[in-house]
Amino acid sequence: MDKFDTLALPPALLQALAALEFETMTPVQARSLPGLLEARDVIAQARTGSGKTIAFGLALMARIDVTQTGLQALVLCPTRELADQVSKSLRALARFIPNVKLLTLCGGIALRPQLASLTHEPHIVVGTPGRIQELLDQNALKLSAVRVLVLDEADRMLDLGFLDAISALVAKTPKTRQTLLFSATYPDEVRKISQRIQRDPVEITVDHGEALATIEQRFYEVDPRNRFDALRRLLAVERPQSALVFCNTRRDTADVADALIENKFSALALHGDLDQRDRDEILVRFSNRSCAVLVATDVAARGLDIDGLPMVVNYEVATDADAHIHRIGRTGRAGRSGLALSLVAPAEMPRMKFIEERTGKIPWQPLPPSNGPRDEPLQAAMATLVIDAGRQDKLRPGDVLGSLTGSSGLSAEVVGKIAIFATRSYVAIRRDTAALALQRLRQNKIKNRSFRVRALD
Repeated sequence: MDKFDTLALPPALLQALAALEFETMTPVQARSLPGLLEARDVIAQARTGSGKTIAFGLALMARIDVTQTGLQALVLCPTRELADQVSKSLRALARFIPNVKLLTLCGGIALRPQLASLTHEPHIVVGTPGRIQELLDQNALKLSAVRVLVLDEADRMLDLGFLDAISALVAKTPKTRQTLLFSATYPDEVRKISQRIQRDPVEITVDHGEALATIEQRFYEVDPRNRFDALRRLLAVERPQSALVFCNTRRDTADVADALIENKFSALALHGDLDQRDRDEILVRFSNRSCAVLVATDVAARGLDIDGLPMVVNYEVATDADAHIHRIGRTGRAGRSGLALSLVAPAEMPRMKFIEERTGKIPWQPLPPSNGPRDEPLQAAMATLVIDAGRQDKLRPGDVLGSLTGSSGLSAEVVGKIAIFATRSYVAIRRDTAALALQRLRQNKIKNRSFRVRALD
């Protein structure tokens, strides 16, 4: 077993890893960290949830000098959601390093507050290429002192048309920088950009069989006319605490979610037509267990990192083997077991040959028999309350929890995840207690102030 304490890491980082209860490295961490800590360039094929963020996070944190001003590490991500997740992980690693300033700079939110936050230069920036370019154009950000540049999910950034922005950003960084490139797939475009911006990189590829070892796959041949009935039966029989269902088009995503709701399932749709606030709230509800089934497209779900997701369903077969592997890799994280179910119509059979080549022999199974009246639709265990206050109001999770368990008299056991955004906060409450919690929060104050509180669902 590869242990983190065998690495030449600064004491503050070893202390952070111990606090996070991280002892053993994942395959991508064990293979990449020796080169990363020697300041080598690295190109690694690694899916979301493989531990790549901790790998490059340790490398860049080890090179940050808090006594020096100026931006020293830049992490580029394809989406705001992934940038937020990366920032959260980096902050956890920096917990015992005093005076580290990290900013998350992404599109989809107002530019002015980000300009204000750059009055004092950060040590680390995590952001999307388009917004970083905007800030450079305004002379609000300088890349001349960057020591480490990370391209996270490089294949998706190229798919989203960020090549020109990335090229322009790289040109403004020192040639002596360390360049780290992480990608779920290795298309020619990724290899070409590696050849242009990296110097003799260490190549890391985690074997798919090893990466997916904790995931049980099952495939079901279905008549396309009965596809939804098959989905409904599988969800009702397997009864996962939560499930992520993949469709190939936005329209199918919305249609399947609507049909699930009509059948009394707790379900939401995630697709590209949503504005940022709606997207944020859907992801909050799914991650805090106040939505049981999330139906999404590959693009919309890119960068999703849901802790302990027990089941993934391919409502339709993915367009290629890489996409299939990326989909099912959302479950079975961090050594946990996961279940991946795929519905396959006769017209989709040609794609199965390529999936079998990549993942091994396909385990075909018959659809499970109906349990009759016991095939009850999945319901969410939690409900979400929204407080119209957030980081700008200096609100912290402890303040919300204290208000609920203090004067409101609720048990901490009924309170789930608390997510704090810039102007809003979301708290998950056990569904049978949500009405009481809403009433108490409306009657009482948080940090001696009254805020508007409402139920999200």
